[in-house]
Amino acid sequence: MTIIDAIKIALRSIYANRLRSLLTALGMIIGVASVIALIAIGQGTQQGVKQEIMGLGSNLIFIQPGSSTDQSTGSKGGRGSSTTLVLSDVDAIMDAEIDGLYGASGQINFPAQAIGGGNNDRVDVVAVDAEYAYVRDLNIEYGSFISENDVTRKSMHIVLGHAIADSLFPTGDPIGENVRINLGGKFGFNFRVIGVLSESGGQNVQDASVYIPIPSLMNRLRFLKNPTGGTTIQQISIKIDENVDEVVIKSELEDVLLMEHAVLEPDFIINSQNDLVSAASAVSKTLSILLGSIAGISLIVGGIGVMNIMLVSVTERTREIGIRRAVGALSKDIRLQFISEALVVTIGAGIIGVIVGLTIAITINGRVIAGQQMITVIELWSVLVAFGVSSIVGLISGSYPAHRASMLDPIVALRSD
Repeated sequence: MTIIDAIKIALRSIYANRLRSLLTALGMIIGVASVIALIAIGQGTQQGVKQEIMGLGSNLIFIQPGSSTDQSTGSKGGRGSSTTLVLSDVDAIMDAEIDGLYGASGQINFPAQAIGGGNNDRVDVVAVDAEYAYVRDLNIEYGSFISENDVTRKSMHIVLGHAIADSLFPTGDPIGENVRINLGGKFGFNFRVIGVLSESGGQNVQDASVYIPIPSLMNRLRFLKNPTGGTTIQQISIKIDENVDEVVIKSELEDVLLMEHAVLEPDFIINSQNDLVSAASAVSKTLSILLGSIAGISLIVGGIGVMNIMLVSVTERTREIGIRRAVGALSKDIRLQFISEALVVTIGAGIIGVIVGLTIAITINGRVIAGQQMITVIELWSVLVAFGVSSIVGLISGSYPAHRASMLDPIVALRSD
Protein backbone atom coordinates (compact mmCIF):
# COMPACT_ATOMS: atom_id res chain seq x y z
CA MET A 1 0.00 0.00 0.00
CA THR A 2 1.30 3.40 -0.96
CA ILE A 3 0.95 6.53 1.17
CA ILE A 4 -1.53 7.94 -1.40
CA ASP A 5 -3.71 4.82 -1.03
CA ALA A 6 -3.55 5.11 2.77
CA ILE A 7 -4.63 8.76 2.64
CA LYS A 8 -7.55 7.93 0.31
CA ILE A 9 -8.73 5.18 2.67
CA ALA A 10 -8.31 7.55 5.64
CA LEU A 11 -10.41 10.24 3.94
CA ARG A 12 -13.18 7.73 3.16
CA SER A 13 -13.20 6.55 6.76
CA ILE A 14 -13.27 10.12 8.10
CA TYR A 15 -16.12 11.03 5.76
CA ALA A 16 -18.06 7.95 6.82
CA ASN A 17 -17.78 9.10 10.46
CA ARG A 18 -18.04 12.84 9.87
CA LEU A 19 -19.51 13.92 13.20
CA ARG A 20 -17.13 11.83 15.27
CA SER A 21 -14.14 13.06 13.26
CA LEU A 22 -15.26 16.68 13.63
CA LEU A 23 -15.62 16.37 17.40
CA THR A 24 -12.21 14.69 17.54
CA ALA A 25 -10.63 17.49 15.54
CA LEU A 26 -12.35 20.18 17.60
CA GLY A 27 -10.03 19.68 20.56
CA MET A 28 -6.97 20.10 18.32
CA ILE A 29 -8.49 23.15 16.60
CA ILE A 30 -9.10 24.85 19.95
CA GLY A 31 -5.60 23.92 21.14
CA VAL A 32 -3.79 25.29 18.07
CA ALA A 33 -5.92 28.45 17.95
CA SER A 34 -5.37 29.04 21.67
CA VAL A 35 -1.59 28.71 21.40
CA ILE A 36 -1.39 31.21 18.52
CA ALA A 37 -3.89 33.71 19.99
CA LEU A 38 -2.56 33.64 23.56
CA ILE A 39 1.09 33.91 22.50
CA ALA A 40 0.11 36.83 20.24
CA ILE A 41 -1.54 38.52 23.24
CA GLY A 42 1.50 37.84 25.42
CA GLN A 43 3.92 39.19 22.81
CA GLY A 44 1.66 42.20 22.24
CA THR A 45 1.61 42.93 25.97
CA GLN A 46 5.39 42.75 26.04
CA GLN A 47 5.71 45.12 23.09
CA GLY A 48 3.10 47.48 24.57
CA VAL A 49 4.98 47.73 27.87
CA LYS A 50 8.25 48.40 26.04
CA GLN A 51 6.63 51.10 23.91
CA GLU A 52 5.10 52.72 26.99
CA ILE A 53 8.45 52.81 28.77
CA MET A 54 10.30 54.07 25.70
CA GLY A 55 7.50 56.61 25.22
CA LEU A 56 8.62 58.24 28.46
CA GLY A 57 11.54 59.69 26.51
CA SER A 58 14.99 58.49 25.53
CA ASN A 59 18.20 57.89 27.48
CA LEU A 60 16.57 58.45 30.85
CA ILE A 61 17.41 57.67 34.45
CA PHE A 62 14.70 57.81 37.11
CA ILE A 63 15.13 58.53 40.81
CA GLN A 64 12.29 57.70 43.17
CA PRO A 65 11.88 57.81 46.97
CA GLY A 66 12.69 54.69 48.97
CA SER A 67 10.46 52.98 51.51
CA SER A 68 9.23 54.81 54.59
CA THR A 69 9.48 53.35 58.11
CA ASP A 70 6.87 53.77 60.83
CA GLN A 71 8.88 54.84 63.87
CA SER A 72 6.26 53.54 66.33
CA THR A 73 5.94 50.04 64.86
CA GLY A 74 9.11 49.70 62.81
CA SER A 75 7.09 48.48 59.81
CA LYS A 76 8.17 49.48 56.33
CA GLY A 77 5.89 51.14 53.81
CA GLY A 78 5.75 50.38 50.13
CA ARG A 79 8.33 51.41 47.58
CA GLY A 80 8.18 55.16 46.95
CA SER A 81 6.35 55.88 50.22
CA SER A 82 9.22 57.91 51.69
CA THR A 83 9.06 61.73 51.56
CA THR A 84 12.84 62.23 51.41
CA LEU A 85 13.02 63.19 47.72
CA VAL A 86 12.50 66.95 47.42
CA LEU A 87 12.57 69.57 44.69
CA SER A 88 15.93 70.95 45.85
CA ASP A 89 17.51 67.59 44.97
CA VAL A 90 17.04 68.52 41.31
CA ASP A 91 19.12 71.66 41.79
CA ALA A 92 21.80 69.68 43.65
CA ILE A 93 22.06 67.21 40.76
CA MET A 94 22.41 69.97 38.17
CA ASP A 95 24.94 71.86 40.33
CA ALA A 96 27.12 68.73 40.48
CA GLU A 97 27.83 69.11 36.73
CA ILE A 98 28.06 65.37 36.09
CA ASP A 99 29.61 64.53 32.71
CA GLY A 100 27.05 63.23 30.22
CA LEU A 101 24.07 64.55 32.21
CA TYR A 102 22.01 66.93 30.07
CA GLY A 103 19.06 67.80 32.28
CA ALA A 104 17.00 66.89 35.35
CA SER A 105 13.35 67.48 36.19
CA GLY A 106 11.21 66.75 39.24
CA GLN A 107 7.55 65.78 39.14
CA ILE A 108 4.51 64.96 41.28
CA ASN A 109 1.66 62.80 40.01
CA PHE A 110 -1.87 62.50 41.38
CA PRO A 111 -5.25 61.51 39.91
CA ALA A 112 -7.99 64.09 39.53
CA GLN A 113 -11.09 65.06 37.62
CA ALA A 114 -10.74 67.70 34.91
CA ILE A 115 -13.75 69.84 33.99
CA GLY A 116 -13.76 72.12 30.96
CA GLY A 117 -15.79 73.02 27.90
CA GLY A 118 -18.89 71.53 29.49
CA ASN A 119 -17.22 68.10 29.72
CA ASN A 120 -15.26 66.20 32.34
CA ASP A 121 -12.73 63.37 32.35
CA ARG A 122 -10.43 61.49 34.71
CA VAL A 123 -6.83 62.64 34.32
CA ASP A 124 -3.37 62.11 35.74
CA VAL A 125 -2.13 65.50 36.95
CA VAL A 126 1.63 65.90 36.56
CA ALA A 127 3.12 68.86 38.42
CA VAL A 128 6.45 69.67 36.75
CA ASP A 129 9.18 72.26 36.33
CA ALA A 130 10.24 74.06 33.15
CA GLU A 131 12.83 71.39 32.19
CA TYR A 132 10.31 68.56 32.01
CA ALA A 133 9.44 68.91 28.31
CA TYR A 134 13.12 68.84 27.31
CA VAL A 135 14.04 65.94 29.57
CA ARG A 136 11.06 63.81 28.54
CA ASP A 137 11.10 64.76 24.83
CA LEU A 138 7.55 66.14 24.81
CA ASN A 139 6.27 67.75 21.63
CA ILE A 140 3.79 70.65 21.67
CA GLU A 141 1.09 70.54 18.98
CA TYR A 142 0.05 74.14 19.62
CA GLY A 143 0.49 76.71 22.35
CA SER A 144 3.43 76.40 24.74
CA PHE A 145 4.63 74.27 27.65
CA ILE A 146 5.28 75.29 31.25
CA SER A 147 7.98 77.99 31.21
CA GLU A 148 10.49 79.17 33.79
CA ASN A 149 8.35 82.28 34.19
CA ASP A 150 5.30 80.11 34.99
CA VAL A 151 7.29 78.30 37.66
CA THR A 152 8.69 81.50 39.17
CA ARG A 153 5.31 83.26 39.26
CA LYS A 154 3.44 80.12 40.39
CA SER A 155 1.09 80.61 37.46
CA MET A 156 -2.18 78.69 37.34
CA HIS A 157 -1.46 77.45 33.82
CA ILE A 158 -2.12 74.00 32.43
CA VAL A 159 -0.99 71.98 29.40
CA LEU A 160 -3.34 69.26 28.15
CA GLY A 161 -2.48 65.85 26.79
CA HIS A 162 -3.88 65.26 23.31
CA ALA A 163 -6.62 62.84 24.42
CA ILE A 164 -7.75 65.14 27.24
CA ALA A 165 -7.91 68.14 24.88
CA ASP A 166 -10.12 66.12 22.51
CA SER A 167 -12.29 64.93 25.41
CA LEU A 168 -12.88 68.32 27.05
CA PHE A 169 -12.90 70.51 23.92
CA PRO A 170 -13.91 68.22 21.03
CA THR A 171 -15.01 71.05 18.72
CA GLY A 172 -13.02 74.10 19.76
CA ASP A 173 -9.54 75.45 20.44
CA PRO A 174 -8.76 74.95 24.15
CA ILE A 175 -6.03 77.62 24.30
CA GLY A 176 -7.10 80.31 26.76
CA GLU A 177 -9.99 78.25 28.09
CA ASN A 178 -10.40 77.45 31.78
CA VAL A 179 -10.08 73.93 33.17
CA ARG A 180 -11.00 73.07 36.74
CA ILE A 181 -9.03 70.32 38.48
CA ASN A 182 -10.97 68.60 41.28
CA LEU A 183 -9.03 66.48 43.78
CA GLY A 184 -11.19 63.85 45.44
CA GLY A 185 -14.14 66.22 45.69
CA LYS A 186 -12.42 68.19 48.46
CA PHE A 187 -10.30 70.66 46.53
CA GLY A 188 -10.83 72.41 43.24
CA PHE A 189 -8.50 74.74 41.34
CA ASN A 190 -8.98 76.69 38.13
CA PHE A 191 -6.25 76.72 35.48
CA ARG A 192 -5.93 78.43 32.11
CA VAL A 193 -4.92 76.27 29.14
CA ILE A 194 -1.69 77.42 27.49
CA GLY A 195 -0.80 74.40 25.36
CA VAL A 196 -1.72 70.97 23.98
CA LEU A 197 0.75 68.12 23.49
CA SER A 198 1.09 66.23 20.23
CA GLU A 199 -0.54 62.82 20.12
CA SER A 200 1.90 60.15 21.27
CA GLY A 201 -0.22 57.18 20.20
CA GLY A 202 -0.32 53.66 21.60
CA GLN A 203 -0.86 53.33 25.34
CA ASN A 204 1.37 56.22 26.34
CA VAL A 205 -0.04 57.88 29.46
CA GLN A 206 0.99 61.38 28.36
CA ASP A 207 -2.10 61.60 26.12
CA ALA A 208 -4.34 61.22 29.19
CA SER A 209 -2.31 63.56 31.43
CA VAL A 210 -2.34 67.28 32.18
CA TYR A 211 0.68 69.33 33.25
CA ILE A 212 0.88 72.19 35.74
CA PRO A 213 3.78 74.09 37.37
CA ILE A 214 4.91 72.45 40.64
CA PRO A 215 4.83 75.73 42.62
CA SER A 216 1.21 76.46 41.65
CA LEU A 217 -0.09 74.14 44.37
CA MET A 218 2.83 74.22 46.83
CA ASN A 219 1.11 76.57 49.27
CA ARG A 220 -2.34 75.05 48.76
CA LEU A 221 -1.76 71.34 49.40
CA ARG A 222 -0.02 70.23 52.58
CA PHE A 223 0.88 66.79 51.28
CA LEU A 224 3.44 68.43 48.99
CA LYS A 225 5.55 69.39 52.01
CA ASN A 226 7.81 66.99 53.89
CA PRO A 227 8.74 67.36 57.59
CA THR A 228 11.81 69.50 56.75
CA GLY A 229 9.72 72.00 54.80
CA GLY A 230 10.96 70.94 51.37
CA THR A 231 8.63 70.30 48.45
CA THR A 232 8.13 66.55 48.23
CA ILE A 233 8.37 65.07 44.74
CA GLN A 234 7.69 61.56 43.52
CA GLN A 235 10.30 61.26 40.81
CA ILE A 236 13.30 62.92 39.23
CA SER A 237 13.80 62.27 35.53
CA ILE A 238 17.33 62.69 34.21
CA LYS A 239 18.37 62.92 30.56
CA ILE A 240 21.81 61.52 29.79
CA ASP A 241 24.10 61.11 26.81
CA GLU A 242 23.42 57.81 25.04
CA ASN A 243 27.16 57.07 24.92
CA VAL A 244 27.91 57.40 28.64
CA ASP A 245 28.17 54.49 31.06
CA GLU A 246 24.89 54.28 32.99
CA VAL A 247 26.60 52.58 35.91
CA VAL A 248 29.01 55.50 36.34
CA ILE A 249 26.20 58.07 36.09
CA LYS A 250 24.07 56.22 38.66
CA SER A 251 27.04 55.98 41.04
CA GLU A 252 27.69 59.73 40.80
CA LEU A 253 24.01 60.51 41.30
CA GLU A 254 23.97 58.33 44.39
CA ASP A 255 26.96 60.18 45.83
CA VAL A 256 25.30 63.55 45.23
CA LEU A 257 22.02 62.55 46.91
CA LEU A 258 23.71 60.80 49.84
CA MET A 259 25.52 64.03 50.58
CA GLU A 260 22.42 66.16 50.00
CA HIS A 261 20.30 63.99 52.32
CA ALA A 262 23.15 63.60 54.87
CA VAL A 263 22.65 59.82 55.09
CA LEU A 264 24.96 56.83 54.79
CA GLU A 265 22.49 54.47 53.09
CA PRO A 266 20.35 55.50 50.11
CA ASP A 267 16.79 56.55 50.96
CA PHE A 268 16.02 56.63 47.24
CA ILE A 269 15.99 54.25 44.26
CA ILE A 270 17.81 54.83 40.97
CA ASN A 271 16.74 52.99 37.81
CA SER A 272 17.58 53.52 34.18
CA GLN A 273 15.14 53.20 31.32
CA ASN A 274 16.93 50.01 30.29
CA ASP A 275 16.42 48.60 33.80
CA LEU A 276 12.68 49.18 33.52
CA VAL A 277 12.52 47.64 30.03
CA SER A 278 14.45 44.56 31.21
CA ALA A 279 12.21 44.08 34.26
CA ALA A 280 9.03 44.57 32.23
CA SER A 281 10.28 42.22 29.49
CA ALA A 282 11.04 39.52 32.05
CA VAL A 283 7.51 39.75 33.48
CA SER A 284 5.92 39.82 30.02
CA LYS A 285 8.03 36.88 28.86
CA THR A 286 6.91 34.88 31.90
CA LEU A 287 3.31 35.79 31.05
CA SER A 288 3.79 34.64 27.44
CA ILE A 289 5.24 31.32 28.60
CA LEU A 290 2.37 30.84 31.05
CA LEU A 291 -0.27 31.61 28.43
CA GLY A 292 1.45 29.35 25.89
CA SER A 293 1.69 26.52 28.43
CA ILE A 294 -1.99 26.77 29.30
CA ALA A 295 -2.88 26.64 25.61
CA GLY A 296 -0.43 23.77 25.10
CA ILE A 297 -2.34 21.68 27.65
CA SER A 298 -5.39 21.84 25.41
CA LEU A 299 -3.27 20.42 22.58
CA ILE A 300 -2.32 17.46 24.76
CA VAL A 301 -5.95 16.95 25.76
CA GLY A 302 -6.88 17.04 22.08
CA GLY A 303 -4.22 14.41 21.37
CA ILE A 304 -5.66 12.15 24.06
CA GLY A 305 -9.04 12.57 22.39
CA VAL A 306 -7.56 11.51 19.05
CA MET A 307 -6.00 8.40 20.63
CA ASN A 308 -9.25 7.50 22.35
CA ILE A 309 -11.29 7.79 19.16
CA MET A 310 -8.72 5.80 17.17
CA LEU A 311 -8.82 3.00 19.75
CA VAL A 312 -12.61 2.94 19.48
CA SER A 313 -12.26 2.89 15.69
CA VAL A 314 -9.94 -0.12 15.86
CA THR A 315 -12.47 -1.99 18.01
CA GLU A 316 -15.36 -1.12 15.70
CA ARG A 317 -13.44 -2.09 12.55
CA THR A 318 -11.96 -5.36 13.76
CA ARG A 319 -13.78 -7.38 11.08
CA GLU A 320 -12.68 -4.91 8.38
CA ILE A 321 -9.08 -5.35 9.52
CA GLY A 322 -9.50 -9.14 9.37
CA ILE A 323 -10.82 -8.99 5.81
CA ARG A 324 -7.97 -6.74 4.69
CA ARG A 325 -5.42 -9.08 6.26
CA ALA A 326 -7.13 -12.10 4.63
CA VAL A 327 -6.83 -10.59 1.15
CA GLY A 328 -3.13 -9.91 1.56
CA ALA A 329 -2.70 -6.67 3.50
CA LEU A 330 0.43 -6.69 5.62
CA SER A 331 0.72 -5.51 9.22
CA LYS A 332 2.59 -2.41 8.03
CA ASP A 333 -0.30 -1.60 5.66
CA ILE A 334 -2.80 -1.68 8.54
CA ARG A 335 -0.44 0.40 10.67
CA LEU A 336 -0.03 2.96 7.87
CA GLN A 337 -3.79 3.15 7.38
CA PHE A 338 -4.58 4.09 10.99
CA ILE A 339 -1.62 6.43 11.39
CA SER A 340 -2.74 8.18 8.19
CA GLU A 341 -6.23 8.65 9.61
CA ALA A 342 -4.83 10.19 12.80
CA LEU A 343 -2.51 12.48 10.84
CA VAL A 344 -5.21 13.59 8.41
CA VAL A 345 -7.45 14.55 11.34
CA THR A 346 -4.75 16.38 13.30
CA ILE A 347 -3.11 18.11 10.33
CA GLY A 348 -6.49 19.23 9.06
CA ALA A 349 -7.36 20.43 12.56
CA GLY A 350 -3.99 22.16 12.75
CA ILE A 351 -4.61 24.10 9.53
CA ILE A 352 -8.08 25.18 10.68
CA GLY A 353 -6.68 26.04 14.12
CA VAL A 354 -4.00 28.25 12.57
CA ILE A 355 -6.64 30.12 10.56
CA VAL A 356 -8.88 30.55 13.62
CA GLY A 357 -5.96 31.63 15.85
CA LEU A 358 -4.72 34.20 13.33
CA THR A 359 -8.26 35.50 12.84
CA ILE A 360 -8.73 35.97 16.60
CA ALA A 361 -5.34 37.69 16.99
CA ILE A 362 -5.99 40.06 14.07
CA THR A 363 -9.58 40.77 15.11
CA ILE A 364 -8.84 41.80 18.72
CA ASN A 365 -5.72 43.83 17.88
CA GLY A 366 -6.37 47.46 18.77
CA ARG A 367 -9.79 46.77 20.28
CA VAL A 368 -10.68 47.85 23.81
CA ILE A 369 -11.69 44.84 25.92
CA ALA A 370 -12.65 45.29 29.59
CA GLY A 371 -11.30 48.83 29.46
CA GLN A 372 -7.90 47.73 28.15
CA GLN A 373 -6.66 48.26 24.61
CA MET A 374 -5.47 44.93 23.27
CA ILE A 375 -2.22 44.68 21.33
CA THR A 376 -1.37 41.43 19.57
CA VAL A 377 1.87 40.52 17.83
CA ILE A 378 1.74 37.41 15.64
CA GLU A 379 5.01 35.51 15.69
CA LEU A 380 5.81 33.06 12.88
CA TRP A 381 7.48 30.71 15.34
CA SER A 382 4.27 30.40 17.37
CA VAL A 383 2.34 29.37 14.25
CA LEU A 384 5.00 26.82 13.28
CA VAL A 385 5.26 25.44 16.82
CA ALA A 386 1.49 25.12 17.23
CA PHE A 387 1.08 23.38 13.87
CA GLY A 388 4.17 21.22 14.37
CA VAL A 389 3.12 20.11 17.85
CA SER A 390 -0.38 19.25 16.63
CA SER A 391 1.11 17.07 13.88
CA ILE A 392 3.49 15.35 16.30
CA VAL A 393 0.66 14.80 18.79
CA GLY A 394 -1.37 13.25 15.96
CA LEU A 395 1.47 10.92 15.03
CA ILE A 396 2.01 9.84 18.63
CA SER A 397 -1.71 9.51 19.33
CA GLY A 398 -2.24 7.38 16.24
CA SER A 399 0.79 5.14 16.73
CA TYR A 400 -0.52 2.95 19.57
CA PRO A 401 -3.98 2.33 18.02
CA ALA A 402 -2.27 1.62 14.68
CA HIS A 403 0.12 -0.85 16.32
CA ARG A 404 -2.77 -2.54 18.11
CA ALA A 405 -4.70 -2.84 14.84
CA SER A 406 -1.69 -4.29 12.98
CA MET A 407 -1.19 -6.96 15.63
CA LEU A 408 -4.71 -8.39 15.38
CA ASP A 409 -4.88 -12.05 14.39
CA PRO A 410 -6.72 -12.23 11.02
CA ILE A 411 -8.68 -15.35 12.03
CA VAL A 412 -9.81 -13.83 15.33
CA ALA A 413 -10.66 -10.58 13.54
CA LEU A 414 -12.82 -12.39 10.93
CA ARG A 415 -14.81 -14.10 13.70
CA SER A 416 -15.62 -10.71 15.23
CA ASP A 417 -19.19 -9.47 14.85
